[in-house]
Amino acid sequence: MKVSFDIDSLRAVVAGTDLGSFASAAVQLGRSQSAVSMQLKRLEQQAGTQLFVRKGRGLVPTEAGEALVAYARRIIALNDEAARALGAAESGTTLRLGLPQDFFHDVMPATLTAFARRHPEVHVDIQAGPNHYLGDQVNAGQLDVAISLCNQGRAPDGETLCHLPMRWIAHRSLAEPTLPSPLPLVLHTHPCLFRQATLKALEQAQMRWRAAISTPSLPGIWASLRARFGIAVRIEHGVPEDLVCLEDAAELPPLPNIDLRMLLAPDASSLARELANLLRQETLRRIGTP
Repeated sequence: MKVSFDIDSLRAVVAGTDLGSFASAAVQLGRSQSAVSMQLKRLEQQAGTQLFVRKGRGLVPTEAGEALVAYARRIIALNDEAARALGAAESGTTLRLGLPQDFFHDVMPATLTAFARRHPEVHVDIQAGPNHYLGDQVNAGQLDVAISLCNQGRAPDGETLCHLPMRWIAHRSLAEPTLPSPLPLVLHTHPCLFRQATLKALEQAQMRWRAAISTPSLPGIWASLRARFGIAVRIEHGVPEDLVCLEDAAELPPLPNIDLRMLLAPDASSLARELANLLRQETLRRIGTP
């Protein structure tokens, strides 16, 4: 007898895997934990093998479970695509978009506005995080679409949108010909591409420096620069108006370019690809062409 997997049960398995918790999946899907547990048990009965094993307080997929989750994503994507093609509204559709905080003030709202005009019923979940985190999330299928900064020419995945120069940035009051020594730095917490580039450039130039501030957030960097705690390295895009790029400070060493890449999850749906196309357009419109 042929097995017909229930689409709602497959959604529960995917949600539980992505969220790392079937209790959280139950909340997201609007079901009770017992209902989600029954769906998981039913799938295991149909598959004829154990799909998840307990690890600590949660469940992790077995090898068979990982295979089912991969197929489930494809089945759900095709199901939702067919529903859209036939005009069946899907109020429960969610896309997961990731991008660095540098693009939150313009690229993100412009992309979401353009996408919402076409698909007002689709919910978009926005995530920010370190660039390596965004790449890992896309590869794991936990984000559908993302843009991410990476070292130039070193990323094996995704599409290069453009190359962006790194800049030395500070408050206007620090934009002077003579810089303090040791150079006070405002750094993003490790690991960070900008942090690595900053320290490497100063080491090669044999310049003395000190870590004045370390912060895990971009707003924390801007606030620290406004408070005149030191100098930071970022891309020029998104720099607040009261901060400046120290292009005329001859004492500062040159910095490399950084790549901005578009990342798309394996087996991305047509809806995710449409979001990616809009994200590409809005990004290039605001920061230039490749």
